[in-house]
Amino acid sequence: MVHKPTTARGAFAELILIVALALGLALAIQAFLVKPYRIPSESMEPTLTVGQRVLVNRVLYHVRSPRIGDVVVFHPPEGAELNRCGATRLPGQACSASTPSRSEVNFIKRIVAGPGDRLRIEGGVPVVNGILASEDFAIPCGGGGACDLLEEVRIPPDHYFMMGDNRGASDDSRFWGPVRRDWIIGRAFVTYWPPNRIGTL
Repeated sequence: MVHKPTTARGAFAELILIVALALGLALAIQAFLVKPYRIPSESMEPTLTVGQRVLVNRVLYHVRSPRIGDVVVFHPPEGAELNRCGATRLPGQACSASTPSRSEVNFIKRIVAGPGDRLRIEGGVPVVNGILASEDFAIPCGGGGACDLLEEVRIPPDHYFMMGDNRGASDDSRFWGPVRRDWIIGRAFVTYWPPNRIGTL
């Protein structure tokens, strides 16, 4: 038999408790399991558009390593907003190292190379360990200094090289270097807003 509060004060206290528990559960889910994220720029078009919202799995990378092709939310290196590289960037070469500290902002990009990979960029397309990536999801680069970076770099251990799908309109690892694994928040796995763009990634 379920006990029902017999007074208005008891009913109000029960309501407060239910709301507090629901709020605590929602905060715990967001902190440890799934986090919503709003797309702030056109750098991931056509996959994700400005204002679109995704859910980010915060648990997955405790079970397995990030993989090439994953769309991830992460903390970029400090200075990424100014395209600051953590190493001397040679002509015709992507940034090979990030600054040592992370920024507190969040970015969303796609992983195109992982630890130990050799990478160069041809026409905005990554060439990883000598193999040109097949990327029917990306918008071609369309010219510019970051479209052809033909001098290879090697991705450091526990680092991942990130690029936006809109190759001509994305400030990414080409400018500010690979991202440490422990700076990756999680993998974006589904888009839930707007309704006409609901789907998995």
